[in-house]
Amino acid sequence: MSDEYTPPKVWTWNKDNGGTFASINRPVSGPTHDKDLPVGKHPLQLYSLATPNGQKVTIMLEELLALGHSGAEYDAWLIKIGDGDQFSSGFVGANPNSKIPALMDHSVSPARRVFESGAILLYLAEKFDAFLPNDPAARTEALNWLFWQMGAGPFLGGGFGHFYHYAPVKIEYAIDRFTMEVKRQLDVLDKHLAENRFMAGEEYSIADMAIWPWYGRLVVGGAYGDASTFIEADTYKNVLRWQAEVAARPAAQRGAMVNKTSGELSEQLHERHDASDFDTRTQDKLEPQS
Repeated sequence: MSDEYTPPKVWTWNKDNGGTFASINRPVSGPTHDKDLPVGKHPLQLYSLATPNGQKVTIMLEELLALGHSGAEYDAWLIKIGDGDQFSSGFVGANPNSKIPALMDHSVSPARRVFESGAILLYLAEKFDAFLPNDPAARTEALNWLFWQMGAGPFLGGGFGHFYHYAPVKIEYAIDRFTMEVKRQLDVLDKHLAENRFMAGEEYSIADMAIWPWYGRLVVGGAYGDASTFIEADTYKNVLRWQAEVAARPAAQRGAMVNKTSGELSEQLHERHDASDFDTRTQDKLEPQS
């Protein structure tokens, strides 16, 4: 953890290496304990947390329901990654990579697992023929940007977010390296959105749902402390215009609330099992007010 650090010839795991996520990080896969996943009444069972990757899927599900796709009804179960819920035998069965979100589709037999947020978005888009353009050129563009986010996101979260906000020590080289990359990514988005209403053109799609929870949240100060000031987010005018338009969508607002456990209590819906839960089961209605 110093400028003089020299990597050993063979790396060994230090469980006490510090950092926000040290208690749940480990160099092996598989379950740590036996526990079945709960199953609710709806065809789709989501096991997640309202990180940006989790919000992608709940936004998609709420958008599908807003379009009238009743088959998209879902139960959203809270996975507390800080407690290691993702290492239960049931969750590992749904996603051997032990990352949220994980979806089980019980409308088919046997039930089908879908993991990785981009794969879930694509699966749902094809299942319901929605939010993925039918025009081949526009469809290709939507998929271009969907996979752009899947590849670019780790530089924002695991790179910039970690070293700027979460790391137990501030390393100038690491912060500079990932800040440069995140600003380059925002410049890519800003130039594209200068000529396009949404990521795939005029049509709102799964590409917007994938990118908005990450980059939209970043530019309005919703991620990594004061990161929006640090990266001069106010200079990315087209990203801000697009962020505001997506943020105004009621389904996006609802989706961002599902499995959320931080922030305003009125915006936290720890579990979602019915559309009425948004009105009756947010944390401000469940927790006693001081």
